[in-house]
Amino acid sequence: MNIGEIKKFLAHRYPFLLVDKVLDFEVGKSLTAVKNVTINEPFFQGHFPDYPVMPGVLIMEALAQATGLLGFKTMAETPSDDTLYLFVGIDKARFKRQVVPGDVLTLQVELLKKSRGIWKFDCKALVDEQLAASAIIMCAATQRQK
Repeated sequence: MNIGEIKKFLAHRYPFLLVDKVLDFEVGKSLTAVKNVTINEPFFQGHFPDYPVMPGVLIMEALAQATGLLGFKTMAETPSDDTLYLFVGIDKARFKRQVVPGDVLTLQVELLKKSRGIWKFDCKALVDEQLAASAIIMCAATQRQK
């Protein structure tokens, strides 16, 4: 999936769209995507100007966005204007390596289960095949409040 296809599934837009490309996916199983980390990211202005490091919460958000793509592909539907895919929980989050400008962050998500509208995923973020972060992420599709 290229960025145009990704934007059909995720409501996020610059500067908060954190998935640049989907390399591979298997419906109902897994998805691999990438986030190209550049010095032009707006968060580097303050985190940290003299030693730019991608915030861990944004790594988790990138993984959550990748789960949204797998979820919608698994449901075989695109979200409507009234549907949001929300991050509803995180367990076992761990950070193993700093992510800095120039890194290509590989996002690997695997569907563990879906129960009562909650999707649970095993997620890993890697740089050069080295684990940067991991977590169990829970998400749910919901109708937007009007």
